[in-house]
Amino acid sequence: MTSAEHSPLTRKLSAFVALSEVELAVLERLHQRRRSFVAGRDMVHQGQSSQVAYILSAGWVCSYKLQADGTRQIVDFQVPGDFLGLRSVLLRTSDHSFEPIVDIEAVEVLKTDLLAAFAETPRLATAILWAASRDEAMVVEHLVGIGRRDADARMAHFLLELGSRLALVGMGDKEGYDCPLTQYHLADTLGLSAVHVNRVLRQLRESGLVTFRDGQVTFHDHGGLVELADFDPAYLDQTGPLLK
Repeated sequence: MTSAEHSPLTRKLSAFVALSEVELAVLERLHQRRRSFVAGRDMVHQGQSSQVAYILSAGWVCSYKLQADGTRQIVDFQVPGDFLGLRSVLLRTSDHSFEPIVDIEAVEVLKTDLLAAFAETPRLATAILWAASRDEAMVVEHLVGIGRRDADARMAHFLLELGSRLALVGMGDKEGYDCPLTQYHLADTLGLSAVHVNRVLRQLRESGLVTFRDGQVTFHDHGGLVELADFDPAYLDQTGPLLK
């Protein structure tokens, strides 16, 4: 068994396509340039021209836009199995920054290697397009959350989404998951103040739905949280491979 066969990316893409030995071999080649990055130091800067993308192997990363006044909006979080900077490779310039939240391990993928993989294995290219489309669907949900959901539902939806994403790569379930995010990360993501985040988490805990404490999200009433958030995971498209 190759390292790519049991990588988080393979587990994720297998939700869309039943990968062949040829496709696994191509993924193995893409996993050759392994790198480590320390927490708190941007690995990609907004406005940077780059010919590389990354596949996150271990750890958590946030992608964010920095405003002229120094405030930031976190666009999303990346977990193992996610691509970092895929869009900037194709568009030539990164429109946002990536910051490791903890020390991470990632695979560097050159633009030339990525395009060669697409040409050699169209099904794998389709699977990566699926992953990018899924990321776009999550951004749409985040926009709806900030614009239309109240704070409790917004937080509940976000925690459920993270749980579903982590479950896909074997890092979470309906009981909960490890989570290194701070209340400041949640505030910059959900458009709330840190004080408001604290209040919302306390309300959810006192309602017997979920506890987020000491780096651990624990679901006490998963169904109740789903009902509060009106959470429909269909946009995550994790029900099984479409391509056999």
